[in-house]
Amino acid sequence: MSSKALDNLVRVGKLKAEPADAAELDGLLRSGSVRLRDAGIESLSMESRFDLAYNAAHALSLAALRHHGLRSDNRYLVFQTLPHTLGLPNEMWRVLDTAHRKRNLAEYEGIVDVDRSLLEALLRVTTEVEGRLRDLLTA
Repeated sequence: MSSKALDNLVRVGKLKAEPADAAELDGLLRSGSVRLRDAGIESLSMESRFDLAYNAAHALSLAALRHHGLRSDNRYLVFQTLPHTLGLPNEMWRVLDTAHRKRNLAEYEGIVDVDRSLLEALLRVTTEVEGRLRDLLTA
């Protein structure tokens, strides 16, 4: 993966260099995978499924960043680095951008605006992130 963009983010203080920790990576992968699986339970409300899928995407994306020896306290930036950490196409991480904005509206303003198409796209992208992360960790 291209590290120039990631190096620039470290240089300007948006990312922090921190050695990867195997236990942390395992925990993030496990947490993300369980949440992703649970997000597929159709008997749950769409809002609960969205919340589970969003948090799965964040855990898995953070694991990819941590694998590269980097950390960010900014959820958006964790998603934005996916083209560099996992080679995720821009159109896929933009789904996570949309989900992030919807999550913030729900979390901070009480405006819950989740539809089935966004949930399905979020599940597809998160599944892709999980697969790419597993490939990265076993390479």
